Amino acid sequence: MDNKRTIELSGHIIDSLTLTKTMGIIMDKGGEFDILEIDVGRKKSDVSHAKIEVSADSPELLESILDELSVLGASIDDIKEVNLVASTKDKVAPEGFYSSSNHTTHIFYDGNWIPVEEIEMDCLVVVDEDEKRAFVKPIAEIKAGDKIVVGLDGVKVTPPHRSRDEQQVFEFMNSEVSSEKPLMNLINGIAREMKEIKAKGGKIGIVGGPAIVHTGSGKFLAALVREGYIDVIMAGNALATHDIESNLFGTSLGIEVETGKIVAHGHTHHMRAINRINNSGSIKNAVEDGTLTGGIMYECIKNNVPYVLAGSIRDDGPLPDVITDTAESQKLMRHYAQEVDMVIMIATMLHSIATGNLLPSRVKSICVDINPSTVTKLSDRGSAQVVGIVTDIGTFLPLLYNALHEE
Repeated sequence: MDNKRTIELSGHIIDSLTLTKTMGIIMDKGGEFDILEIDVGRKKSDVSHAKIEVSADSPELLESILDELSVLGASIDDIKEVNLVASTKDKVAPEGFYSSSNHTTHIFYDGNWIPVEEIEMDCLVVVDEDEKRAFVKPIAEIKAGDKIVVGLDGVKVTPPHRSRDEQQVFEFMNSEVSSEKPLMNLINGIAREMKEIKAKGGKIGIVGGPAIVHTGSGKFLAALVREGYIDVIMAGNALATHDIESNLFGTSLGIEVETGKIVAHGHTHHMRAINRINNSGSIKNAVEDGTLTGGIMYECIKNNVPYVLAGSIRDDGPLPDVITDTAESQKLMRHYAQEVDMVIMIATMLHSIATGNLLPSRVKSICVDINPSTVTKLSDRGSAQVVGIVTDIGTFLPLLYNALHEE
């Protein structure tokens, strides 16, 4: 085989299985490898290094193998400057463009390694040659003339490494999806991490579905907002609507939240809630005019906590605060995804997967759902840093709230 390139791996590549996965990818795709050098760390604080020659029958196959290996953190040994090609048309990238991962990324440009800012998966890397900055853009935001990274040369990806601390809740690819994990250990670990983040001035986001309200847990999320633990909420029309319904009528989907009893004509309450907010003009106006006096959205307004309510084709109403242009709501979610240090995604498959796709892998992420496939789909789409907890939301939020208030 004449088509050969040498790659380097560095970090905890043994216990994170990065080395094993690297060899597996090469063999599965029909390539060959030869380990040229390997230095295995002997202490917990040590990192390991490996230099591997990868070969394939064709340049196309080699490029395909290297592309997949780059997501694991493999960097090409013979460092070259990144190849920049200008876009000739809005929303069109040059063929062979580099498609980003969600991991920390640097490019070798003008003789230096520079960080790629606002990293996000499935985007393009654009270079501002005047300011010597690199950043990502989704393909829909590409403009004619943008200088775009093409190929893998000069690109270095650094995935988060698996923790060697057995007590560490957040560890890269830690996680089988199972309902049999020790729930309280996980919740206590999340609470500790939340306290540490807030003590350092960090930010925590919630991605939530309406089951938070249906299960009677809305009051706990409202309290977390009021007490300063939550810095942004990303959700859809349903969470806000049923939260407001529960405040105005004491029901969610027409069921009394406190007793679980069916209320006569209660199925109309969510529409009546939307109507009252429409009459006020917005959720903020409804708080200010006394229409809305409590709940999650009320606490967001009273405590200046921003929220993004992204619309869908299924929405009733929707509420006036809902962003019905999905591209616009995605832009706003993308903005907050870069600001947070932790995100807890609760009982919403579509919003969880969408947010997971926007998050850098450095953000500590938890997905809580009664449905294991929600966590599995997040992982399958590249959000492997997510800690998955399979449990009922009505159990999780009260336990988390209590854990945060234990001394």
